[in-house]
Amino acid sequence: MKNMGLHEIRKEFLNFFEEKGHLILPSFSLVPKNDKSLLLINAGMAPLKPYFTGEKTPPNNRVVTCQKCIRTADIENVGKTDRHATFFEMLGNFSFGDYFKKEAIEWAWEFLTEKMGIPEGDLWASVYLDDDEAYEIWNKVIGLDESKIVRLGKEDNFWELEIGPCGPCSEIYVDRGEKYGCGEANCQPGCECDRFIEVWNLVFTQFDKDESGAYHPLEHPNIDTGMGLERIAAVMEKADNIFEVGEVKKILNQVEKVSGKKYGADPTTDVSIRVITDHARAITFLVSDGVLPSNEGRGYVLRRLIRRAARHGKLLGIEEAFLNSVVEKVIESWKVEYGELKEREGQIKKVIKAEEEKFQETIHQGIHILEDYIEEMLEQDEKRLSGEKAFKLYDTYGFPLDLTMEILEEKGLFVDEDGFNRYMEEQRKRARRAREEFSDSGWKNGSSFEEIEGYDTIFKGYDTMSLETEVAGIFIDGNMVNSIGEGDEGILILKKTPFYAESGGQVGDIGYIEGKGFKGKVIDTKYTKDDTIIHFVEVEEGDLNLGDEVLAFIDIDNRRDIMRNHSATHLLHKALKDVLGEHVNQAGSIVLPNRLRFDFTHYEGVGEEELRQIEKIVNEKILDSLEVETIEMSLKESEEMGVIGLFEDKYKELVRVVQMGDYSKELCGGTHVNNTNSIGLFKIISESSIASGVRRIEAITGRAVYEYLEELEKDIDNIAKIIKTNRKDLIGKIENITEELKEKERQIDSLKFKMASSAVDEILNSKQEINGINIVTYKVDNMDMNNLRNLGDEIKSSLDTGVIVLASVDSGKLFFVSMVTKDLVQKGIHAGNIIKEVASFTGGGGGGRPDMAQAGGKDISKVEEALNIVPSIVEKQVK
Repeated sequence: MKNMGLHEIRKEFLNFFEEKGHLILPSFSLVPKNDKSLLLINAGMAPLKPYFTGEKTPPNNRVVTCQKCIRTADIENVGKTDRHATFFEMLGNFSFGDYFKKEAIEWAWEFLTEKMGIPEGDLWASVYLDDDEAYEIWNKVIGLDESKIVRLGKEDNFWELEIGPCGPCSEIYVDRGEKYGCGEANCQPGCECDRFIEVWNLVFTQFDKDESGAYHPLEHPNIDTGMGLERIAAVMEKADNIFEVGEVKKILNQVEKVSGKKYGADPTTDVSIRVITDHARAITFLVSDGVLPSNEGRGYVLRRLIRRAARHGKLLGIEEAFLNSVVEKVIESWKVEYGELKEREGQIKKVIKAEEEKFQETIHQGIHILEDYIEEMLEQDEKRLSGEKAFKLYDTYGFPLDLTMEILEEKGLFVDEDGFNRYMEEQRKRARRAREEFSDSGWKNGSSFEEIEGYDTIFKGYDTMSLETEVAGIFIDGNMVNSIGEGDEGILILKKTPFYAESGGQVGDIGYIEGKGFKGKVIDTKYTKDDTIIHFVEVEEGDLNLGDEVLAFIDIDNRRDIMRNHSATHLLHKALKDVLGEHVNQAGSIVLPNRLRFDFTHYEGVGEEELRQIEKIVNEKILDSLEVETIEMSLKESEEMGVIGLFEDKYKELVRVVQMGDYSKELCGGTHVNNTNSIGLFKIISESSIASGVRRIEAITGRAVYEYLEELEKDIDNIAKIIKTNRKDLIGKIENITEELKEKERQIDSLKFKMASSAVDEILNSKQEINGINIVTYKVDNMDMNNLRNLGDEIKSSLDTGVIVLASVDSGKLFFVSMVTKDLVQKGIHAGNIIKEVASFTGGGGGGRPDMAQAGGKDISKVEEALNIVPSIVEKQVK
């Protein structure tokens, strides 16, 4: 066998099949494109499905890839077995109606025996039990002895889905020797032992299965093969498992280094080292491909992997955030094939660090509570944690259910999952009710649009802002009527309209509809469920009947303001990608006349300097006077053009692309300016978080920016008058005032502390003695945490031995400090545990070291009661 590492094997494989006329395609992203059936790419053929189904024409009839893959179905087994992994690379050669079984088998044999140097005597093959053709090729063409060709059934050697292309398989095995076997005389491929390792699966897609279960021969059969890169590397390096492959072991060694634990010394520790080693590759590649941690979909897969790895770090005794030091090893090694890892290293580390640190906060509090639950369960000989408690951990403390289940499993316990799901469903129902309560159906008196259907209004508002049209429908209070008169409020439907109906985040137009003696004010425009455009009208004068001719015209200034804001969202979207990274995607927007709101995916807050840069880019593009064009094209053409769009959404085959110069291209059905210079100016007003991994920017354009600046000018003048200076000296005067205030605050704090310190003797005189232990509890007023600690230190220095717990209410906030002298710490008294119970009595929380700890409280009315429980806490700790 040749001496070859993982990266060399990959290169050798791709080059070998390139010489056989295959086109090398780079690995596709782990995020599937236009495939809602998959959360993440889990097999080498998955991204090539459109070529197999005929939906797309392949770039070549022969293709070879090394595809990144993620599988999480058996995540609980990762680390516990030699072969389970969440991330792996799949080598594969593919034929789209070109060569078939003979070539696939011959080339696989040639690659393994000649390029890899695996002895022929170590290789076995399996075929589908009815596939005589494959059997004959192995036996007659390759010359493999009949004793080394195993026929297996559908479960092992036939690939199929419910309907569609399918076919038999042939798998190639390497015999690792008797020492890995079960000792049975008839041991062969298909046995559950570890002697025969399957390295390559050749799928012969030759049938089309219909809904009745019948198999029809395909006119042009295909070849789809898959060989796990890590698995063949383990064979080549004679490694016992994938974790001991050279390149993977570099990651494992880093885990050993940061944990101080030695792999192979303890089976329990080995599981944690393997989990981190495996998950480090998965999270690195997921973030590189634009996945961000979230509570659903692929974002949840990433969050779960990061948190699982972080928790196993805790089991190894690693207290600080450490994953980035392991991720560095992944990038350092795999950048030879995936250069984007190095290019995106900064972003990868930022995302992982932010999520790991967020989890550090969650895990400390959650684990303490879970440990209390476990202790209670063991005391009561109870094996099942109630769904209510599991849900409380999840809902109140952000502790994921799968982590709760994993920790319980280690203790031989389990969760009432049905109970948890009931509480989860109740929460969803509450959220739905809340949404419905605050949603505006667009009708008054609780009516709906359901009765309005069958109308076909033609929208002309892209090209014109007024037109003559005919009244096609009138509704008042949800009822169809023939006329509407002065003082009425209702809905008008027109045969054609310039009014844009609310959609895609853009609000509906307002304006007027006028006829002979009639004037109606349009206060909103919306779509019904069947896409009928409806105009909400308040009649100011006259009557209007069905079939009347009217002039419909929108409020031009209002529309122009909306267009400015909508076009600005496109420039903002692109600027966000430029500054923060390609992972940024639109997560929602609202375009109003006076402002815009843009939600986007991002893993951390946007810094002030970044916001300035984003704002600057948008304003530069406005000043560049970019032409704004709208083009209709097929969805496929828009994808090939690199148009930005949420391609997981369902679009019609013909789509509308809004292009701003060479800078921005997006799918959009909204209304826009003709040139970016019409936007005028762009100003970001705020940036905030609205959900985990989702940020929000609010901004203004055009006239609103002018009004904003005018208001700012007035405020500056007023401030200058109040502090009795002019604009030029404003900053200097404010700095002086601020410094004076700080000095006065320091003097006040000092006086407060002196007053409290003068009462040290009084405080010491209040001490109690419990079982020979001095206990001091005392409440002081108007003292912040810093001064409260200082007071505690002063009392402690005057107390030879004892426990001190102080409380203070300052500016409506409740603070606690706990201190324990060294001799009592040695007896098992712990300040952190004391303060935790005291603070929780008031609805707060905190903790700290055995000798000093601090916490915050919530219910100020319970301060005295909280201090009164200190003696019993100390007594319990001594016992």
